[in-house]
Amino acid sequence: MTKYIFVAGGVMSGIGKGIASSSIARILKSKNYKVTALKIDPYINIDAGTMNPTEHGEVFVLDDGYETDQDMGNYERFLDETLPSINYMTTGRVYQEVIRKERNLEYKGKNVQVVPDVPLEVIRRIKLATEKAKADVAVIEIGGTIGEYENILFLEAARMLKQQHPLDVAIVMLSYVPIPNTIGEMKTKPTQHASRELNSVGLQADIILARATVPIDQKRKEKIATFCNVLPERVISAPDVESIYDVPGNFEKDGLGDILCDVLGLQKRPTDLSEWQAFVAKAKNGVNKKLQIAVVGKYFMSGEYVLSDVYISVIEALKHASAHLGTVVKLSYLDSEEYEKDPKKLEELQKYDGIVVPGGFGSRGVEGIVKAIEFARINKIPYFGLCYGMQWMVVEFARHVAGFADANTGEVAPDAKHKVIGIMPEQKEKMVRGDYGGTMRLGGYPCKLHEETIAREAYGEDEVRERHRHRYEVSPDYIQKLSDAGLVFSGTSPDERLMEIAELPVAVHPFMVGTQFHPEFLSRPLSPHPLFLAFINAAIKKHT
Repeated sequence: MTKYIFVAGGVMSGIGKGIASSSIARILKSKNYKVTALKIDPYINIDAGTMNPTEHGEVFVLDDGYETDQDMGNYERFLDETLPSINYMTTGRVYQEVIRKERNLEYKGKNVQVVPDVPLEVIRRIKLATEKAKADVAVIEIGGTIGEYENILFLEAARMLKQQHPLDVAIVMLSYVPIPNTIGEMKTKPTQHASRELNSVGLQADIILARATVPIDQKRKEKIATFCNVLPERVISAPDVESIYDVPGNFEKDGLGDILCDVLGLQKRPTDLSEWQAFVAKAKNGVNKKLQIAVVGKYFMSGEYVLSDVYISVIEALKHASAHLGTVVKLSYLDSEEYEKDPKKLEELQKYDGIVVPGGFGSRGVEGIVKAIEFARINKIPYFGLCYGMQWMVVEFARHVAGFADANTGEVAPDAKHKVIGIMPEQKEKMVRGDYGGTMRLGGYPCKLHEETIAREAYGEDEVRERHRHRYEVSPDYIQKLSDAGLVFSGTSPDERLMEIAELPVAVHPFMVGTQFHPEFLSRPLSPHPLFLAFINAAIKKHT
């Protein structure tokens, strides 16, 4: 029988359910089990594509084009596998399917009810994802926090599945164990309350992951075990660690892999995390060789807080590449609007070994982005532009090198005389209809690489497949004019209609590359992305 592990969070959100789920998946994979991972989000949104990034974080795009929560990116990175859209669901997607079936008479005229029909649809999707992956084990993360109204139907699905297969379902609760400053003692009461909330929906935790700033001691383990009805050895210490990639090894200190095998009746195979631990060691070995990298974006600020989750895949891709090359990146998150308010601040970019402009939408802060790109070009600072970062690199080049002073993108200035970035023809009708959700150019597409370019040398291949999320492209009317002025389109669609990679020759600039796609989505700890490796290499050369 396939085994199912549900991971639910207690006490508060944002304590790392996604990383915990990813780490569980990695540990079981290291035991030579075939593992897949799913995320259930409690939103009414059909997918994550229309959510505000400063509220929800990064939108991670799967190869088949589905826009998902950033945790799907963690799953792919930890498993080193490509996951399909069936592995992600929201409340909206589940209800949409139930209603579709009802309208199609697939329920054969019966009274369709919230319970059991909605949880049964959740179970159907879980089983379908597991079958497609031919998985021995499915790890299912339930979004939100235990006790919330929004995720109760997903917990009900876990209860029903456990009722159907009592020996094949494990419930893992990740719970925060605070240490209030004024008390100075680790308090277990919030976890006890979370456990009772879980019991109230008919579920009992088999394993409790105790999240805290420090490792949990034996006395606290025993107290949680007594009041939450678990064995003391099944209370797993989950302290803050230096890197998310330390988590699988940290869990294994408490023997989590074998405990899961005990709970699920799986054979206790040896755990081989050697390749993973080698990557972790590489990342730490380069700590004395720090590169200063600036990430210039527009989605960082939320009140008084700086949000890096908006660009989590970019950040992780930079870490993967730097670890592989024996260095560490020190990232600075710079708000592009500041350069619009005070251009003198651009001088701060001089101290960086590389500049990254990640993806985005809309007009806010874009002139600051253009100024930062111009500064990188003139001062020969390695530059890497991703999606929006490529589009504004093209605009900057058109304005200041190719002679189109008022060059712009049709997204920001639809009436501009020189729209060097224009909307894709097939997207125009969708925009007129107001059809925004899931309608961009999404998912994996082939890209042909041209000889004697930075991109071709980095990949070492003639053609690659990369993931997209955009509506706008380099305008065909300006491709030749920009090329004549010195911009090199080193990657194109196979029919050469769409420009996928733009760069400056190395004789002009050490590394100035922009991609219309999102290479960060394909970077993995054990296989860094070639373009990120090339960028970090260029940054190392500048640093030295």
